[in-house]
Amino acid sequence: MHGSEESGCTCLNHAPCRSDATCLEAAPGAERGEDIGHRQLLDGEFWRAIPAYAGLSTEEFNDHRFQSRNCVTSVDKLRDVLGDRVPDSFYADMEEGVRHSTMSLRLSPYITSLIDWDEPHADPLRRQFLPLYSSFQPDHPELTLDALHEQVDSPVPGLTHRYPDRALFLALDTCPVYCRYCTRSYSVGLDTEDVHKVHFGVNSRRWERVFEYIAQTTALEDIVVSGGDTYNLRPEHIEHIGRRLLGIDHIRRVRYATKGPAVLPQKLLDDHEWVDALTRVVEEGRRLHKQVVVHTHFNHPREITAITHRAVSRLVARGIVVRNQAVLQRGVNDSVATMELLIRRLGYLGIQPYYVFLHDMVKGVEELRTSLQCALDLEKGVRGITSGFHMPTFVVDTMGGGGKRNAYSFEHYDRDTGIAVFISPAVRPGRAFLFYDPIDLLSEPARRDWLQPETRREMIRAALDGAGLDWAGTD
Repeated sequence: MHGSEESGCTCLNHAPCRSDATCLEAAPGAERGEDIGHRQLLDGEFWRAIPAYAGLSTEEFNDHRFQSRNCVTSVDKLRDVLGDRVPDSFYADMEEGVRHSTMSLRLSPYITSLIDWDEPHADPLRRQFLPLYSSFQPDHPELTLDALHEQVDSPVPGLTHRYPDRALFLALDTCPVYCRYCTRSYSVGLDTEDVHKVHFGVNSRRWERVFEYIAQTTALEDIVVSGGDTYNLRPEHIEHIGRRLLGIDHIRRVRYATKGPAVLPQKLLDDHEWVDALTRVVEEGRRLHKQVVVHTHFNHPREITAITHRAVSRLVARGIVVRNQAVLQRGVNDSVATMELLIRRLGYLGIQPYYVFLHDMVKGVEELRTSLQCALDLEKGVRGITSGFHMPTFVVDTMGGGGKRNAYSFEHYDRDTGIAVFISPAVRPGRAFLFYDPIDLLSEPARRDWLQPETRREMIRAALDGAGLDWAGTD
């Protein structure tokens, strides 16, 4: 997949490395049968396999400004980067996919270099960022654009307050890259042909309304600062938001959410002002006996390289706690072997695996969703591979605003119709919340039934009856 069989190194745990790459560690003890593949990280000038990056030195490629300024933002730019590495049919397929996507296109040179362009259709990194129309499945008939009802639970623009003691602060609406499966496709990134976004840009007056609400709502103790992505906040914004929140007496925990370390780790290596600003907020929290942590977002072990290790080590060395929230995706991380390698590789870097979310119902990416049964099987398969505190919780973020529920905590799950029923007593007591398996994974008779609105209602009613719940208690 990444070079000739002669290299003999299986640092990706399923295929040889590129011949011009070296592992961070040379697998000591491997001859004794020790399982240390998670420590063997892609290193070397692997980006030189990409035509547009072939002449770049290590210093040039690892400049975070180069990474930000040279993102792939269109099919034409990808063609400029790859040339004839992929056929014209691939570009045409992607062009049509972009036309029907809810998310803007933006992909860093780093991630572009990690995609296997010899087999791009099946590549787990390509699947997350670059849409191919040929792989699309019809949207689920129960899909809505803001499936989690974040806007419904928003007392002021850019703040979601669903749980009694915690809230989500959407500080901005841009990211270093754009993921196809983004739950916030209703707001993040540029408008697309199909979606006119609700934008939450960097705006001090809007932020002040958020701070005022948080200060007045004394039940709040925990704030997630997200967006968009906090990686795109300027250092002074990182520090301003952090200090304002820490200055509110009843706020005890602050979490900065960013996918940045997974897609543009170079920023942690050479954007010293940003890292220093984050460090000062963490240290201020520690002085006040409050927690300030980073939540990041790795989905596949191949997103973790020697560059990632060096970047994350900067945070770890400063005492900054980093946790990971992955999204379960079909063809990306839905095998026990891949999920095990991801969990163990994160632990090796000092990142705590925290959540694995089942893929939310998002427009235009139905082919990435898995069944609930897949999550149950994965949790069973990986349980025990490492310490319990380093095991992620597999969760469903329920449609309609019920919040996060453990995947196995359903009240009823009909594998034939693909309908699971959850309740959320602490968030919305007396209500039922439904999860739907992808229709294309169901039997042919069940797929036909889902096409009939009346039959669909009967299936949902039967699932609620199976859970012993009232039909009227659903969204």
